[in-house]
Amino acid sequence: MQIYRVREHVEIYTSIFWCSLNLCRTLTDNMVVGVSKGFEKRLQLVGVGYRATVEGNDLVLNLGFSHPVRMAIPDGLKVKVEDNTRISVSGYDKCSIGEFAASIRKWRPPEPYKGKGVKYADEIVRRKEGKAGKKK
Repeated sequence: MQIYRVREHVEIYTSIFWCSLNLCRTLTDNMVVGVSKGFEKRLQLVGVGYRATVEGNDLVLNLGFSHPVRMAIPDGLKVKVEDNTRISVSGYDKCSIGEFAASIRKWRPPEPYKGKGVKYADEIVRRKEGKAGKKK
């Protein structure tokens, strides 16, 4: 014979219901704001020789590799490059903007010693101290 506690199952289902309801509400709010105002993410290239350009429907990044990195710009997104080092990704879908900005940043995330790499404009890179040198 098995005894189940019904109250625990009911509480779990109601919490899942409220979580999914809040998720739907937030997604709907993001859709409304995206259509009326739009969303934007800004990225910054830090490092000698790091450059970005837009060629047609491609974003071309020179990030210190032996080859330029070409990324196709998804439909519904606009990419602007200012001063060859600042990238602005804008559009109406918050999720796709975040995914595309993260895929750009993934190629060369900022490193903690010199701070070189692709970073969000509002991101603060936590720097580390280098080797202190050998003490005698």
